[in-house]
Amino acid sequence: MGFTLTGPVCIIFARASLVNSGQREEVATWWIIFKYLTTAGVVVEVSEIAKHSDRLGAFIASLPLVTVMVLMWMFIEGQSQEKISNHAFYTFWYVLPSLPMFLIFPILLKNFAFWPSLIISLLITAVLFLLCVVVVRWFGIELM
Repeated sequence: MGFTLTGPVCIIFARASLVNSGQREEVATWWIIFKYLTTAGVVVEVSEIAKHSDRLGAFIASLPLVTVMVLMWMFIEGQSQEKISNHAFYTFWYVLPSLPMFLIFPILLKNFAFWPSLIISLLITAVLFLLCVVVVRWFGIELM
């Protein structure tokens, strides 16, 4: 090729072995930067939307955007279908014990300041996670 491939889009070409080995390190760096900026951009955008609309911000935040992005990153980076499938499977089990936090936190926030409410909610989530690990182990699922 008579031109240099740069930028995050080149990862597709790198997977197809169209980029020489000297360019792969540059491609990898751009790809990581692209992933950071894209993922951070989603979080920032959701927080900006939430400033204007509680419901719309919560709706968008409830979508599995980070998981979907991770699944896409894994696919583009050439991870096996088994690895991608495992990621989705384990994400399901890790999400379950975190769901009560979204009910507990608002209740605590009515009676306590923000930081204590958040810390207590996170501690309860950690306990629920450990309980989930024990319970799903009975069904042959190893989370830890």
